[in-house]
Amino acid sequence: MLYSLFRLLDEHYDLPGAGMFQYISFRSAVAIIIALLITIFFGRAIIRFLQRHQIGEEIRDLGLEGQLSKKGTPTMGGVIIIMAILVPILLVGKLNNVYILLMIISTLWLGTIGFLDDYIKTFRHNKDGLKGRFKIVGQVGLGIIVGTVMCFSQEVVIREKVASPTETVYLDSEGQTIVTQTQRTVMSPTPQKTTKTTIPFIKNNEFDYGWLVGGVDVLTWLLYIVVAIFVVTAVSNGANLTDGLDGLLSMVSVPIIITLGALAYLSGHIIYADYLNIMFIPESAELVVFAAAMCGALMGFLWYNSFPAQIFMGDTGSLSIGGIIAVFALCIRKELLLPLMCGLFLAEAVSVMVQVGYFKYTKRKTGEGKRILLMSPLHHHYQKKGVFETKIVMRFFIISMLLCAFTLVTLKMR
Repeated sequence: MLYSLFRLLDEHYDLPGAGMFQYISFRSAVAIIIALLITIFFGRAIIRFLQRHQIGEEIRDLGLEGQLSKKGTPTMGGVIIIMAILVPILLVGKLNNVYILLMIISTLWLGTIGFLDDYIKTFRHNKDGLKGRFKIVGQVGLGIIVGTVMCFSQEVVIREKVASPTETVYLDSEGQTIVTQTQRTVMSPTPQKTTKTTIPFIKNNEFDYGWLVGGVDVLTWLLYIVVAIFVVTAVSNGANLTDGLDGLLSMVSVPIIITLGALAYLSGHIIYADYLNIMFIPESAELVVFAAAMCGALMGFLWYNSFPAQIFMGDTGSLSIGGIIAVFALCIRKELLLPLMCGLFLAEAVSVMVQVGYFKYTKRKTGEGKRILLMSPLHHHYQKKGVFETKIVMRFFIISMLLCAFTLVTLKMR
């Protein structure tokens, strides 16, 4: 909105300072400031509204220290996060950018699913919330949308490196002209439609999903749809499981979003992409503005969500955060880096699957179910061991930073 307005003022009226809105760095700074202010100043009003209408968390007694004291804490705080992301993007983002449109759709789509889940838990007093199959249908639907756009939109393209013949002419010691032919790698001037992605730790690390199905367009689309569905479902559910302690998901997610923003900037900048020998994705640098808005929203939410939490984000926030991370990675073709970058989400999800699977297996074999962990997801295991909540959150945050730093190092480790 403001981007288009100030571009018009700059081009037609030469308004001093209007050209600043053309810079991603300036708009990213504005986005993070607006997001922070929205969460801090409007968060208090929303918390009071939720308290006044008794929209509080229903707590199951799991025998965790300090757990029952959280009963009645306002939930559905994810609405604050979504609002703090979308308002800056609508103001300073390029709304005709296909990647920004995908991110807005993803935020609203999974935010709505999470909101329905929280609504059923809170207003219908059904602790199970929205049935799991409906969540899966929603995640599958988003995966289909993202996969279809990535495969068929003419705005979703990359520019690859190609070999360009170069002649070098010089004189030898006897004054004879010598011409040598060499191959120089340059960035192709022609955008290309492709379903390629980045493979970490491997030289010439680009892999085309179409290769697996012989390059047949329909089969490539179907395969990419499956990949998109899996990524969206896995990451959003992993984030949902991680949201179990005050401030945990927000603190773990901030380094991930910063890393994705850095990768988007490098992938969308032709000079850096050429230097780092990575895929150049035109227009993807605009995602940095979205990443900035999300960082501001999450850090601002911590104003109220850090221990002791005055509000919980609920599934409205956790599902949308996971979905945003998944779709962001797909847009910049770095989805294969997610197991490393989102290693804590993976650990939380695996801990639940292993715990449930082992319990069912031992119950079937011996008639008495046994557990590997004291409790799942993983953060509750450490709570049961007596580690204080804030220490778990801080340690998980440090681990997330290390994983994200290692993810950035993969740019050169190949």
